[in-house]
Amino acid sequence: MAIVRSTSFRAARFRLSFHFLNLIDQQKIRIGACAWSFDEWRGAFYPPDLPESHWLAFYAHYFPAVEIDSTFYSAPAESTVRRWIETTPAAFRFACKLPREITHACRLRNCSAELNSFLRAVEPLAPKLQVILIQLPPSFAPKDGRPALRNFLMQLPRDFRFAIEFRHSGWHRPQIIRLLEKHRICWVWADTSALNERNLPPFEFLPRTTDFLYLRLLGDYTTKYDRDGLFVHRYDKLLWKREAALESWSLKIERHLAGVRNVWTFVSNHFEGFAPETAQRLARRLGFQLLLPSESEKALSEQNRSQLDLFTEPSA
Repeated sequence: MAIVRSTSFRAARFRLSFHFLNLIDQQKIRIGACAWSFDEWRGAFYPPDLPESHWLAFYAHYFPAVEIDSTFYSAPAESTVRRWIETTPAAFRFACKLPREITHACRLRNCSAELNSFLRAVEPLAPKLQVILIQLPPSFAPKDGRPALRNFLMQLPRDFRFAIEFRHSGWHRPQIIRLLEKHRICWVWADTSALNERNLPPFEFLPRTTDFLYLRLLGDYTTKYDRDGLFVHRYDKLLWKREAALESWSLKIERHLAGVRNVWTFVSNHFEGFAPETAQRLARRLGFQLLLPSESEKALSEQNRSQLDLFTEPSA
C-alpha cells in the first residue's frame, strides 16, 4: 500500500508540475486581435445592444491583449489614451502601430519630429504598452531604404519595445538580422499567404532577434475588397479554415517558447474570416483555453449593463 501511495503521490506531483508550467506558458503567450472596433462583430462577439464605447472593456474581459490599428492613421488624443487605460484591467496589454506618416509618407527619413510627437502621445499608455509596431510598405526596399532604416533605428528610445514588419523579401539578409539584434528590435513574423494556399503550412525564413516574438496572422488582403473597392465579405464568422497554418505556427511558437519572455500574437479578420475564433483555435493548439462569449453570456452581460445603468447616478 505504501508503494501505491508513493507512486500516486509522484504522479500527482508530476501532473501538478506540468499544470504549473502550462500556466507559466499561458502567461507568456498573449493572443488577441488586430483591433477591436468592428461593427460586424456586433451580435457575433459583442452583445447586439452594447454601445461601441463599451466594446474595448467587453473585449478585454476575454482577451489579454490587442493591437491598436487606429494609431496607424494618426496619433491618439490624450482623452483617448486615458479611456484605453481606464476601461481595461491592470493586466491587459496593448501593442500599437507607428503612424503611416512616419513609415509610408516619410519612409523613415527626416521624421524625428513626427516620431517624438507620437511617442509623447502614447507615453501615458506606457505601463500597458508592450510593443510599438513599425509596419513598412512593400515598396520599402533595401536598395534605397537601408540607410534610412539604420538612421531611424539609432534614434529609437529604449523606453519602448519595437517590432518591425518587412513586406519586401529583400530585407531577409544576415546583416539586417544583426542590425535588429544590435538595436533590440523584434523581427515580426507575418503570415500573408494567399487564400489558395490555405491548406499549406507557411514556409519562410523567420529570424528571432529579441527576447520576445511578435506574430501577425494577417491572411490574404485580396479577400477584403473587390476591384471596385467594395467589401467582399462580412467578417462575423469563420469563412475558411487554415488548419495547416495554425498547426505550423503553434509548433513554431512552442519551439521558441523556452527561449523568450513573451509571445505576442495578433489575428486579423482576413486570416480566416473572424479573428476571435481564429485566436481561440490557435490557443487550443497551444494547449490552453481562450473562452469567447456565448449567446447566454452576451445576453447576461447586456442585462447586467442595463441594471448597472439604473443604479448609476448621472454626473454633475
